[in-house]
Amino acid sequence: MIKVGQSMNVEPRVYHDGKKVKHVEKRVLVGPNDNAPNFSMRRFTVGTGGCSPYHTHPWEHEVYVLSGEGAVVHADGEVAVSAGDFAFVPPNEEHQFVNRGDGIFEFLCVVPLDGEDG
Repeated sequence: MIKVGQSMNVEPRVYHDGKKVKHVEKRVLVGPNDNAPNFSMRRFTVGTGGCSPYHTHPWEHEVYVLSGEGAVVHADGEVAVSAGDFAFVPPNEEHQFVNRGDGIFEFLCVVPLDGEDG
């Protein structure tokens, strides 16, 4: 069955420990609960001064920036991103997403189902 919805109507999961991850909300738009066979599509909202943890894992990310100013941090430095930009993070690459602007930083992120934690 086809699913259509409004992303902001999806209940967010909040990530914030004040150290490794700050001011992050994740909305799983399509994923395991929808019987998606291969991928999970998520919308991340990163508040001012926020960041995902600096980490690595065995799956890839495809990212599309919706709004705000941010950076993709990696082992060799960082790359600035803003609305309309995209990024590919290969498997096993250290990475982090950081809000570098004054407002919210939002992006879509697609991962294989093995990379979805709920």
